[in-house]
Amino acid sequence: MSAQPLSPLQQLARLETLCLANAHGLPQQKQSEDEWIGIGFRLGDLQLVAPLGEVSEILTPPALSQVPRTKQWVCGIANVRGNLMPILDLQGYLHDRAPSLNRRSRILVVNHQGVYSGLVVDAVLGLRHFREEQQCDELPGTDERVHEYMVHGFRAGNEHWGVFSMHRLAEAPQFLKAAV
Repeated sequence: MSAQPLSPLQQLARLETLCLANAHGLPQQKQSEDEWIGIGFRLGDLQLVAPLGEVSEILTPPALSQVPRTKQWVCGIANVRGNLMPILDLQGYLHDRAPSLNRRSRILVVNHQGVYSGLVVDAVLGLRHFREEQQCDELPGTDERVHEYMVHGFRAGNEHWGVFSMHRLAEAPQFLKAAV
């Protein structure tokens, strides 16, 4: 007696069973528990990093509509996927000057306790990973206005990064007063 040939569906089921029995798992990238991750960005000469959970997205500068009777660091308002978002120049806010958007400028979106805003930074430098032992209390630069929003720093090789708290900025009363 010869065995009945398998139907195509039965052949596929048999093949799946063999594959699952002999499959090797994908290599897992292990993240150290003491690793800190943030989004690196440049503000003037400073290299800063925002905690990953404090930036909801990164945008290229969208089309803006001017908002009358606002401080000079308010770039305008943009329609981002149906939501109106104020776009504010971070450097302009910190130093009370007019915004300076260029082709490398990016928008870091903050959504914290009802404050939904886009912050213009000079450039985004990607994800940055730091180990616990790289953390330091010394803040980079000498600008006290920027230091108000820094939590601590990280030293990685010859680079010194400041941790800039977007949440601290969003909670600052002077940041919320954009009207003149």
